[in-house]
Amino acid sequence: MAALTYFVVLPFDRQGEGELMAGVAQECPSAQAAIFRARRMARRSAGAIAFLRTGNPSTGEFEAAEVLGEFGEVPPDHLLRGYE
Repeated sequence: MAALTYFVVLPFDRQGEGELMAGVAQECPSAQAAIFRARRMARRSAGAIAFLRTGNPSTGEFEAAEVLGEFGEVPPDHLLRGYE
């Protein structure tokens, strides 16, 4: 199977004592759609990141995530944990 590119949005919300926590990631059909959705999500939550990942899902090998945009409040050390 050839490499695929996934476009994803990851929202962040404030929890308990105010720390930012990642929400549920959502896949989008394109980079533009991911950026648009992240901007919209940032209006309803603390913030959001739009990013892409390229890799082969059958082998589980993926390149590091590439950030397309950050909107609102996003932890400075987010590093897209789990998407590296």
